[in-house]
Amino acid sequence: MRNITISLVLLLCFFASSMSAQETFEKQAKNIASNIEKITKEEKAELKKEVDAINDELANGKINKKEAESKKNTFAQARAINIEKKVAIEQDKLAVLVQNKVDGNITVMDSVGGKTFVIPAMKVINSNNKSEKRSTSQFVLALGANNLITDNAVAHSDFSYWKSRFFEWGFTYNTRIFKNYNLLHLKYGFSVMYNNIRPTDNRYYVTEGNQTNLEVFQSELKNSRFKNVYLVAPLHLEFDFSGNKSESGNSGFSTHKGFRLGIGGYVGSRIKSKQKLYYNIDDDAIRIKTKGDFNTNDFIYGLSTYVGYKATSLYLKYDLNPLFKDNTVKQNNVSLGLRFDFN
Repeated sequence: MRNITISLVLLLCFFASSMSAQETFEKQAKNIASNIEKITKEEKAELKKEVDAINDELANGKINKKEAESKKNTFAQARAINIEKKVAIEQDKLAVLVQNKVDGNITVMDSVGGKTFVIPAMKVINSNNKSEKRSTSQFVLALGANNLITDNAVAHSDFSYWKSRFFEWGFTYNTRIFKNYNLLHLKYGFSVMYNNIRPTDNRYYVTEGNQTNLEVFQSELKNSRFKNVYLVAPLHLEFDFSGNKSESGNSGFSTHKGFRLGIGGYVGSRIKSKQKLYYNIDDDAIRIKTKGDFNTNDFIYGLSTYVGYKATSLYLKYDLNPLFKDNTVKQNNVSLGLRFDFN
């Protein structure tokens, strides 16, 4: 009876700790996002006041147009630096929060003192076999080269090979399929993908009706980039060659300790598309950001695979549907880079 009571208490404590951790994570992540949004709005509001004051000076003849533009750029850069510094603090808080979420800890942030307290999560350990847990979680980070395949080839691409890049982050669960067989695992979760391409030869994307084509820009471009962001659900069958291990005389299974091979795919939806153009007119630096759909597909699905050792893998993904819906020439996104799965 005493052993049953202790087991029930431990179970209730573990359940309460898990629920508290989930609620704390979601609440504090939301607070951090709100703080970032508040910082941006406040700095933009202050910049607007400064710009309005400069416009008044220009209208009253106190300064000329060139001086007004110079002052505006100075204030804009100062506000941008303020935003960057303040947002960096919030991003550091988010990084701590995410890492503790991955580790299973509870993060408590003091809203007054600004300090962070971490409460280690309670873990229920099977004294007979410490490695019997069939599901584990990982934080996934991937980055590398990105481009478009045209006419089944990536050679002679319209985009820079080294400056066109992709970035991906997300969370996955890794579940051993068979209870007593460690080779096969099912890996699933969610990721945010950032696919960037940089057109060559001073070109940029122009939308005309249902067609989106590359055209030469009227001025010399310092930089031209086109970015698409997606929220996807990846699914892989993972072959893990970590094998069995023995700890303190107890046999069990380990993951991410040897060579791994993953084969699968992903499906998701587009969050946003954006084109950025950078060029100079005389001594003025011009930056244009354009948001829209650019006739891109709202949904994405493709194939992906990775092979590597322990946490590091070579990663390849390919979109089965074209980037643009109705373009005469079909172009599919392809990415090759490194992938890191952190337990």
